[in-house]
Amino acid sequence: MASDWRDKKLYPLLGILLLSIFLYYNLGSNPITFPILWQSHMGFVSANSTHFIIVNPRAPLEDQSTFYINGWNSYWLMQESVWAGPSRSRVSKMLKKGAEMGLTVCRTWAFNDGVGPNALQISPGVFNERVFRGLDYVIVEARKRGIRLILSLVNNLSNFGGKAQYVRWAQEAGHNVSSSTDSFFSHPMIKDYYKAYVKAILSRKNSLSGVKYADEPAIFAWELMNEPRCSSSSSASILQHGVQAWLNEMAAFVKSLDQKHLVTVGLEGFYGLNTTKGLEVNPGEWAASLGSDFIQNSAIENIDFASVHAYPDSWMPHDDMEAKARFLSRWVDSHISDGDHVLKKPVIFTEVGSLVHADNQGLADKDILLKTMYEKIYESAKKRQAGAGALIWQLLVEGVGEYSDRFSFVAWDNPSTYKLILKQSCRLKSIFAKSIQSRKLNKDPCSGNLP
Repeated sequence: MASDWRDKKLYPLLGILLLSIFLYYNLGSNPITFPILWQSHMGFVSANSTHFIIVNPRAPLEDQSTFYINGWNSYWLMQESVWAGPSRSRVSKMLKKGAEMGLTVCRTWAFNDGVGPNALQISPGVFNERVFRGLDYVIVEARKRGIRLILSLVNNLSNFGGKAQYVRWAQEAGHNVSSSTDSFFSHPMIKDYYKAYVKAILSRKNSLSGVKYADEPAIFAWELMNEPRCSSSSSASILQHGVQAWLNEMAAFVKSLDQKHLVTVGLEGFYGLNTTKGLEVNPGEWAASLGSDFIQNSAIENIDFASVHAYPDSWMPHDDMEAKARFLSRWVDSHISDGDHVLKKPVIFTEVGSLVHADNQGLADKDILLKTMYEKIYESAKKRQAGAGALIWQLLVEGVGEYSDRFSFVAWDNPSTYKLILKQSCRLKSIFAKSIQSRKLNKDPCSGNLP
């Protein structure tokens, strides 16, 4: 009887101990991960002249689904996925909410170079497995929701390390490197650092799904750099040559490792000094002197689609809203026309930001800039032009305020904007219904809402 009594006491204690061990490893520094036994089918996306198509290897080219994009940015997904528990639940919520708004592509960072305890790349070629597993989680969750990801590979800015961190690493290793961060584009060792990083990312085998990143259809594209610019006082033509050479080399390197995914630059879309559009279309004379050129950079053979950003509030801070809307209309028209007639490639406006979400500025129509963008993309889709989509900057969920900036907002806390985003998703799906993946994976957000 005494033994039975001891057993009855022992089993609950043993259960509590095992549960404690499980929670420690699941919520602690080495979270337990379980393999994904089944994943929904997704086709890879390819560029066919000025359009995107969802590739079905069993169908002829004329029967492939054309893919126009309504999407968003949430750069913080990997950072929030490092720890299991509430942080990862916020990532899941963001992707779920994106799908509920009919959004199909999310752009996010696949980098954190040497910054803080959650750095993905601790030093050149040395990685934090815990953070890598966070990126694994983002990819698996995106696929579950029918969302495709644009993964950016390095930052021009110093946030999350960026090119400045690569320059510091080379200096610390004893290499003769200029103090200018523009050395990132030219120094052989720094270029080798970047290539090693890219190779590690593309060859990564997802710890949850077992799928190599290079074979993962939930990845829409690789972005070589977020907003490449030069900071030195050298002439713009010299800077443009350096950036162009780097983009040529790195785009070819990515394609040598991965022929299944699209590659883009990550440009803001400024025209260089060698084009007449520099003065006509750019937001100011300053924009032509930053070392990038939309036409030249986007025309590189291994760049599959052109990327453009749009921040009238930031670029033209002293203009009124009417002038900003006129600029945005001209900006979008010019880049879509170049996609159609010069580049012969799709164009995605990969960051579209507006300050009116931070304060309403007394406007009768606080969504005027986003409406302008969406109308241009919708008209492009109807006419089968090169304007292939737009990604709003940036969406948050409750509890991630540390990643907020002047252009960030929670969509469902802004009813008019939420409705506008959903309407755009449904309009694009009404034109090319065959390209809808979310109908198979989630409740279709456009049921009963198609125009």
